[in-house]
Amino acid sequence: MKKFTMRNEEFECKNCNKNNPILPGSCRNHCKYCLYSLHLDKVNPGDRQSDCHGLMKAKSISQNKKKGWMIHHECQKCGKQILNKAANDDDFKKIIALS
Repeated sequence: MKKFTMRNEEFECKNCNKNNPILPGSCRNHCKYCLYSLHLDKVNPGDRQSDCHGLMKAKSISQNKKKGWMIHHECQKCGKQILNKAANDDDFKKIIALS
């Protein structure tokens, strides 16, 4: 069973260097500007136990009936793939480009 650890923190993107503010009412786990993420979690969302710390590139997008738009990320260092829910303030042009 997956455990979710709530981590809603401001961060600077390691890809585009832009500041990403806290996401009200949810958790931000990828850059709202370039959609890149960072491989920080090992097993469960928010566990911050990964030793990899590679950049995770947004590769594609899919629609989930319950969660909405899901961004498919792939780690550029180790190849791990994860799904992240798109945030309401993400650059929608970037999301469309993934489709």
